Amino acid sequence: MSPQPVAVNRKAHFDYFIFDRFEAGLVLAGAEVKSVREGRVNLQDSYVKFLGGEVYVVGMDIPPYSHMDRMVSMDDPARSRKLLLHKSEIDKLAGLISRKGYTCIPLSLYFKNGVAKLEVGIAQAKKQYDKRQALKKRMVQCEMRQALKRKAK
Repeated sequence: MSPQPVAVNRKAHFDYFIFDRFEAGLVLAGAEVKSVREGRVNLQDSYVKFLGGEVYVVGMDIPPYSHMDRMVSMDDPARSRKLLLHKSEIDKLAGLISRKGYTCIPLSLYFKNGVAKLEVGIAQAKKQYDKRQALKKRMVQCEMRQALKRKAK
């Protein structure tokens, strides 16, 4: 498991089956790092895209740093940011998501030894009935725990 996450994509496990995980470095500007350290990151609706042999995360929203001068504003908060991976990892990711129905999504953002890291996962979208089954399963487990608590008293 990764260190204490700064941001987590909560919808990822509800909307997708996660098959494989990778840790990638993230290219950020100085003010973006400060904003990320404040925890002001939105990973929802973001995804990973391949362009010219490089990997980018698209749609990750990092708002401007709160203590920064308003006149010196950052670029677009939702701009594409480059991910730092080894060539073998890029090739493996590209091979896995080339299959029909598979995609690559960010799961969490955290700092490891002072460096921003993004955990990305190979995922397949869940159908509506899969989501309903997951909710039913969660409800049954909750009811079982409550029944065991009542029985223990």
